[in-house]
Amino acid sequence: MADAASAISVGSLELVGQGQIPDNPILQCVQIKPMASQNGNERYRVVMNDTRNFIQGMLAQQTNHVITDGKLKKGSLCRLTSYQANFVKDKHILIILDLDILEEYGEPEKIGTPVALEAPKQEATAEDVKPQPGNIAGNGFYGNKPQQAQEQQQQQRALPSRTNGASHSGSHGNIYPIESLTPYGHRWTIKARCTHKGDIKTWHNKNGEGKLFSANFLDDSGEIRATGFNDAVDQWYEVLQEGSVYYISSPCRVQLAKKQFSNVNHDYELTFEKDTQIEKAEDMDGVPQVRYNFITLSDLQTVDKDNTIDCIGILQDVGEVSEIVGKTTSKPYSKRELTLVDNTGYNVRLTIWGKTAENFDARPESVIAFKGVKVSDFGGRSLSLLSSGSMTIDPDIDDAHKLKGWYDGSGRNEQFQSHANTMSAVSAAGGNDRNAYKTIAQVRDENLGMGEDTDWFSIKATIIYVKQDNIAYPACLSEGCNKKTVEIDPGQWRCEKCDKTWDRPDYRYIMSVNVSDHTGQIWLSCFNEVGLMIMGITANELMAMRDEGDERRVTEAFADANCKTFGFKCKAKMDTFQDQQRVRYQVQYANPLDYAREAKKLADMINLYKIQDDSLFVR
Repeated sequence: MADAASAISVGSLELVGQGQIPDNPILQCVQIKPMASQNGNERYRVVMNDTRNFIQGMLAQQTNHVITDGKLKKGSLCRLTSYQANFVKDKHILIILDLDILEEYGEPEKIGTPVALEAPKQEATAEDVKPQPGNIAGNGFYGNKPQQAQEQQQQQRALPSRTNGASHSGSHGNIYPIESLTPYGHRWTIKARCTHKGDIKTWHNKNGEGKLFSANFLDDSGEIRATGFNDAVDQWYEVLQEGSVYYISSPCRVQLAKKQFSNVNHDYELTFEKDTQIEKAEDMDGVPQVRYNFITLSDLQTVDKDNTIDCIGILQDVGEVSEIVGKTTSKPYSKRELTLVDNTGYNVRLTIWGKTAENFDARPESVIAFKGVKVSDFGGRSLSLLSSGSMTIDPDIDDAHKLKGWYDGSGRNEQFQSHANTMSAVSAAGGNDRNAYKTIAQVRDENLGMGEDTDWFSIKATIIYVKQDNIAYPACLSEGCNKKTVEIDPGQWRCEKCDKTWDRPDYRYIMSVNVSDHTGQIWLSCFNEVGLMIMGITANELMAMRDEGDERRVTEAFADANCKTFGFKCKAKMDTFQDQQRVRYQVQYANPLDYAREAKKLADMINLYKIQDDSLFVR
């Protein structure tokens, strides 16, 4: 076996203590200890030895595999190829970003008689002296003595860093890796790429109102989420751009991550404060692009419900934009369903939301990479792109090139298994499928809505009449309210829910339309979003015509609405009106017919017959 003692970079840790960063030092790992984590992801502390001194360290999460794969063990020799040295709570600490395990030296016992690397002796000004709890040290860890654990005034400073041989220096001082950020560190700066910037969101409740936005930042050690509220939205939202690299410096609050709102793998998250410093970095070297951890579609069955994953696939089918209304907020949300396939022989339905759904323009057979999608067990396995997630069409990465090559070579003609949840090309065959198209006669014959539960169905039908009475109601102008207002005085419209009075209402459609297909007619109830599609003008415009007495234009507007054909997604439920029970058919959303997709569905239905040679049909 090779001589391990002669391979170690003796004295290299002393150079670290003097503020230098030796290139690729070879050290011995003399202790490994797991750290507690907030989200169940393992983190590891290590102690490194150069025969004279030892130093505590922490592995970045992307290097955990050397332990989980059984490569790094107690006694192993390793070469640190990328690391950073920090000084926290009178202790030197290494943040190890990448390392090579020198397996040829085995796992010898501790080499030499190392002692703890001493803290540099220097005077500290009163301004710099602050109590800092140690985020790396722990009782019983290598080199710690319980009797030494006492409160004291301590200085924190960061030593120069080196990543792949490049030193971060200059006006921004020492750059901290994102992986090492904790609530206990102060006066830090990170250099990171903005990989995602969400939309501005607003809230309104009894305690007041406000706005916020969130963004994700990535460096070569990890990724973290940052949120700005109110003034920070005005200050930083337009400054931060996806894909650009920024220096972000404290004061910036570091707190426990709210995992229900985040798709990044970090125990903490940032909140921008009044004096947070953000500056665009001209030098983008050493800062990676978006980092993915793809799960294949066949492995979705092994992923627990509500977990967040990354996936990549070929876009096989694109659904129409539809709209749902949130149960708690009563706000409408746009959605679009996509079907993805990959080279494992599976397909899956993935839902995108909001502006992403409305502006989606990827062509079928494109490669799409998704970061931050939530796994659902609805009908088997389905995916949903979170608001904090991102989507990249035809990314320039190896996984995308391999997938495209497979699809062009053989995948286009393959048959794919389903997790019992993808959009069916021939949905008319789906008996209890809520997306199944039915005729109006089937809706009545099957007594949809007669039971205790709500029944869902879809129909393709043409509008033959729009009821002109009570076509709209005066709604509150508060965002997300939509409650009916009452005119208490001329030009005074009051909303009881918001306790506000407006000089005008926002009229919203609430209409009844009679639609027909080749089997019959049916009355449907429609709300504002569907009404806009049917009428082609807003309810405010229509009511203004009526107030102006322009009956000719009003009549033309209703006439133009007739004879339009849509695909209607409906729900049927028993309703009581004037002491009489009846089934109410309510439209959730409507889409104009996509004739190319409709033709493909009909062709697929014909193919289901699989005409044989002895068939009586003429081919």
